[in-house]
Amino acid sequence: MSTNGPLAGIKVVELGGIGPGPFAGMFLADLGADVLRVDRPENTTEPGRGDPTDVMNYGKRSVVLDLKHPAGVATLLELAGHSDVLIEGFRPGVTERLGIGPHDCLARNPKLVYGRMTGWGQTGPLSTAAGHDITYIALTGALGAIGTVGGPPQIPLNLVGDFGGGGCYLVIGVLAALHAAQRSGTGQVVDASIVDGTAHLLASTFAKLARGAWSDERGVNQLDGGWPFYAIYETADGGHIAVGALESKFYRQLIELLELDVDPADQHDRAAWPRLRQLLTEKFAQRTRDEWAARFEGTDACVAPVLGLTEARKHPHLADRRTLIESHGVVQPAATPRFSETPAARGHAARPVGADTRAALADWGITDIEALITSGAALQTETP
Repeated sequence: MSTNGPLAGIKVVELGGIGPGPFAGMFLADLGADVLRVDRPENTTEPGRGDPTDVMNYGKRSVVLDLKHPAGVATLLELAGHSDVLIEGFRPGVTERLGIGPHDCLARNPKLVYGRMTGWGQTGPLSTAAGHDITYIALTGALGAIGTVGGPPQIPLNLVGDFGGGGCYLVIGVLAALHAAQRSGTGQVVDASIVDGTAHLLASTFAKLARGAWSDERGVNQLDGGWPFYAIYETADGGHIAVGALESKFYRQLIELLELDVDPADQHDRAAWPRLRQLLTEKFAQRTRDEWAARFEGTDACVAPVLGLTEARKHPHLADRRTLIESHGVVQPAATPRFSETPAARGHAARPVGADTRAALADWGITDIEALITSGAALQTETP
């Protein structure tokens, strides 16, 4: 937690889960919110949970509550009463059955922002079905649009669904609802779903499709590798170079630096593209990735080496901006975006599950903590 971030003073309860929910909690903690992660007793045995590699739980404290125990439910509702935000990532209806759904929590705290993160959304035929990033982005058309011509769709890690269309949109929704609550005094439920968010990310693509500037076929379009001057090429050492010279002035620099025998005026002559792609393929195959990177560094040709995760931190630009940092021996992204007056910051390393139960509950105004622990409604683990 950053005490100076733009969300300093905002209190967030995060019901422990996986993927986009914890990512959203990390994001809010980076921005300065006091994020209290409520874990279940079974989370104490999950491998990796709470150790320094658990980056998405940096900046948070962890308490363990048994939400099947009446006293555990009562404590969670009391926490909601002291909070500005609650975020959860269960399937629709689960928190309602536990007695900690939006109706229950907003009855305790009418200003509460209740953020819900699901794959399919709170309504619809698939709302209660299981799913993962790959299934969510498949249904929206995003997965089908990524890949080479004639080849199968390519999986873009789980960046597009879980974290782009999911966690980021939950944060956006929460911040907007917080703003509304501060003006009106009334909280609300934020229904953030990965399918909705992923579809929203496709706004520009759907606009191109509507005006005939995009084909519903992989690998033939402006931004999917279909245009030879916006594509990836293999280098002499088996590395790759990314080329994004879309604009004519950038394209001119590209062909000049490559010393290609082509007329820059023919950039958009599709009949000339097969030859152009062949020339680019042959040219990039003549040198190593790093040789080409040095050739294009600092130019406007929009060419960059394709780096691995372990290489990226060493690139001079990312190193200068400290885009990737090392904390507790773990290389990870730094807090972002950057603020001139209220800087965001990556907080302390992930805490062991349940290590903060006594202290955090006391800080949040909960009494009779020892009785909760004795009854099994709460669990305090040993702090290593």
